[in-house]
Amino acid sequence: MTISPLAERLFNFSAGPAALPVSVLEQVRDDLLLLPGAGVSVLEISHRSPAFLEILEATKSCLRSLLEIPENYQLFFLQGGSRLQFSMAPMNLYRSADASADYVLTGAWGNKALEEARKVGKTHVVWDAAETSYDRIPGEEDALEFSADAEYVHITSNETIHGVQLPATPPNTEAPVVCDCSSDILSRPMPIDQYGLIYACSQKNAGPAGVTMVIMRDDLLERSGANLPGYLNYREHAEANSLYNTPPTFAIYVMGLVAKWLQDEVGGLANMEARNREKAALVYDVLDESPDFFRGHARPNSRSQMNATFRLPDAECEAEFLKSAAAQGLTDLKGHRSVGGIRASIYNAMPREGVAALCSFMRDFRDRHAG
Repeated sequence: MTISPLAERLFNFSAGPAALPVSVLEQVRDDLLLLPGAGVSVLEISHRSPAFLEILEATKSCLRSLLEIPENYQLFFLQGGSRLQFSMAPMNLYRSADASADYVLTGAWGNKALEEARKVGKTHVVWDAAETSYDRIPGEEDALEFSADAEYVHITSNETIHGVQLPATPPNTEAPVVCDCSSDILSRPMPIDQYGLIYACSQKNAGPAGVTMVIMRDDLLERSGANLPGYLNYREHAEANSLYNTPPTFAIYVMGLVAKWLQDEVGGLANMEARNREKAALVYDVLDESPDFFRGHARPNSRSQMNATFRLPDAECEAEFLKSAAAQGLTDLKGHRSVGGIRASIYNAMPREGVAALCSFMRDFRDRHAG
């Protein structure tokens, strides 16, 4: 008897590259040998060919529709992940040697963005949750004092390492808001017109590793100076329709399939958000049942819908938890190497049954190990 490959698939809780929708993987499989109408594999088509240009425009059109991107915003694709964007944003948006930008720090990735910006120009930290080990986002009690002359305000919408998430609506400031949206893009609706620049690497919710989505308001593109190296100039990429150099063709193709899945099968981002909230609630309910055994890192009002982070009573117990979970087909639950613990990444493509299986395992493990 032949066993279906689907029967052997594990529940992948990796923080990225993360799980992809099964229907998307099936379409990739079918197109891998022969892309209809192209005569060759989707891996082999030229980035200048009609077949790829059709894929590129379809991907952009679907993403613009899903995210409701206004007409005065450009959408283009880059490589280099968010790491490159940490440098590109200040390089393109600082308009003078005396320019400065504001940074709101809610976790490790915001700090890494700040480190790169400091190599370009002046910075000002508006708020930093370091004193509480990045377990919360700014609340009503926190007075955020933005600089009057900031070139932009940088935020990280979802911190994967610490498991905290900002609201979809950005802070109220006169300066353009720049957002690293890598780990929750396409997980919920966003008021795009309240942001100046959004960047997101794809390997969490939007596709495989290798492509970064950039959404940028037209007026900000004018800041990209001619003295910048070509690849580091946002305007070059926007004007070249993401074809300044050979783009990551396969990753863009898969991103287009994911966008179509969200549009046709899920029914849009509002439906996706509802699914994500339900899945996250299942995990957090288990944490709240046993706060002495499962110690959640993020405060309840700051919890991420994408990454649930928590600790167990001791390192030995955590090691046993990870080993036992893997034996039951629940993989990649180890926390980031910088903080340890457990991290369940429950991005868009993680099915509800995978989260339910994790929660059932957590309760059983707790019952067997709690003192």
